Amino acid sequence: MAGIVIAFKDLSLTKGILNSDWVGWYHFETLLTSSNFYRVLRNSLLLSFYQIVWGFPAPILLALMLNEVRHLAFKRVTQTIIYFPHFISWVVMAGIVMSFLSPSTGIVNYVLHTLGFDSVAFLLKPEYFRSIIVSSEVWKEVGWGTIIYFAAISGIDPTLYESATIDGANRFQKMWHITLPGIAATIVILLLLKLGNILDNGFEQIYLLYNPMTYATGDVFETYTFRIGLQQGRISYGTAVGLFKAVVGFALIMSANSLARKISKKSIW
Repeated sequence: MAGIVIAFKDLSLTKGILNSDWVGWYHFETLLTSSNFYRVLRNSLLLSFYQIVWGFPAPILLALMLNEVRHLAFKRVTQTIIYFPHFISWVVMAGIVMSFLSPSTGIVNYVLHTLGFDSVAFLLKPEYFRSIIVSSEVWKEVGWGTIIYFAAISGIDPTLYESATIDGANRFQKMWHITLPGIAATIVILLLLKLGNILDNGFEQIYLLYNPMTYATGDVFETYTFRIGLQQGRISYGTAVGLFKAVVGFALIMSANSLARKISKKSIW
């Protein structure tokens, strides 16, 4: 936390943190007036919005569907297959994505070519970049996310399902009126945590897949900070960007927690 002071100084590695010149809000003013700021902010918010819309419900739906599977062997094999991508590093996963989307040898372009379409350089097209990021994120993490919801489902009282069966409820009605309300608290808490990290888009994934051609839609706060702070040596400015992210994230999670407590009576604290 003490390192936050770097954001208010013109850091000199020879003078050190304490002896560097104090510049106050200069770096924040530079950030807010920069032509790149609104592009980076828009990209970060849009990516997070798409990840919440598509990525957040995915493990919930998958957990609900797998919970209804009665063939134990099939259920276990399916769980193992969908969990596996979580343990693959983004370096390897990015290589797989690049292989799939390669204009010359990728399986996606092979299918397009077979159907009579021209090959598409997906990773060089800004309009496809967000879809690639979101879909690869869902593919990698959806299985791991189901573990939390399986744990929540296992805590539901089995007698509720037995009573519903006696009352004539079908499997969909049990899922809608028992399973979903039973895991509602878990869903709310995870959603609040997701909202608190709305400006965190995953540096490693984006850094490995983006390029100057896709900066227009793919450049987010993590990659912008890396380029400015480390590659260009503007450490104080990069710290200011990071502090801005942290403050916005804190404000969002406080607001979302308060709103959730008022609406659903469920919150983190």
